[in-house]
Amino acid sequence: MESGDESQQSTVGDKSQQSTLRTGLRRGWCAEERLRLRGVVLRARNLMMNERIPTDETSRAGTREWPHAPPHRLGGAGVYFVTARTLDRVRHFHSPARLDLVREALLRLSAQYAWRLEAWAVLNNHYHFVGHSPVAETSAESLQAFLRHLHADITRRLNQLDGISGRKIWHNYRETHLTWQQSYLARLNYTHQNAVHHGLVTQASDYEWCSARAFEKAVTPAWLKTVQSFAYDEIAKDDQDE
Repeated sequence: MESGDESQQSTVGDKSQQSTLRTGLRRGWCAEERLRLRGVVLRARNLMMNERIPTDETSRAGTREWPHAPPHRLGGAGVYFVTARTLDRVRHFHSPARLDLVREALLRLSAQYAWRLEAWAVLNNHYHFVGHSPVAETSAESLQAFLRHLHADITRRLNQLDGISGRKIWHNYRETHLTWQQSYLARLNYTHQNAVHHGLVTQASDYEWCSARAFEKAVTPAWLKTVQSFAYDEIAKDDQDE
């Protein structure tokens, strides 16, 4: 009986030691994991402020710095933020049908000229987009031909609708070559939020003539939150879009 009691006490003692060991290991793992995650956050913050955007190859392989980032990143000839406005800011695209017209032309011709649009927005007197230059080209020179074709097409169709000949619709366009992570993400957010910025909707995804809704469906909530955290007030001011 005493031998059985000793055996039972020994078993209880072994279990207690094992439990203590497991608790210690778990705490050690949690501490190590917290340090690892802290390192990820610090590296991401450093990348955001100081580094260029990862290449397509790096992103496809997966990065600790941007685990929720989509695979497309700045590379090749580059990514451009483009703004184009109507002459004297006249609101030529004042109806859903006319907004449809501009949207259709923008998406059709961007595909024709092999410009990959990552974000776009069409409003009543201007549009914005963030676009990747053609992969097969070493420069972004095709942007000029793309936009000349786009503006000519829209001008011709609007003048036909209004029965006007020779009317000039567009003022010009402005392009910015994006090469830094912070600039890229801020303009991505600015483009998606442009209708909100102008007070047309309260949620970007509710505006039909922009890519915000498709973007929200295509990315993870974490990546969406990351992009939406970038302020764009200074961009709007610099872009004269106040």
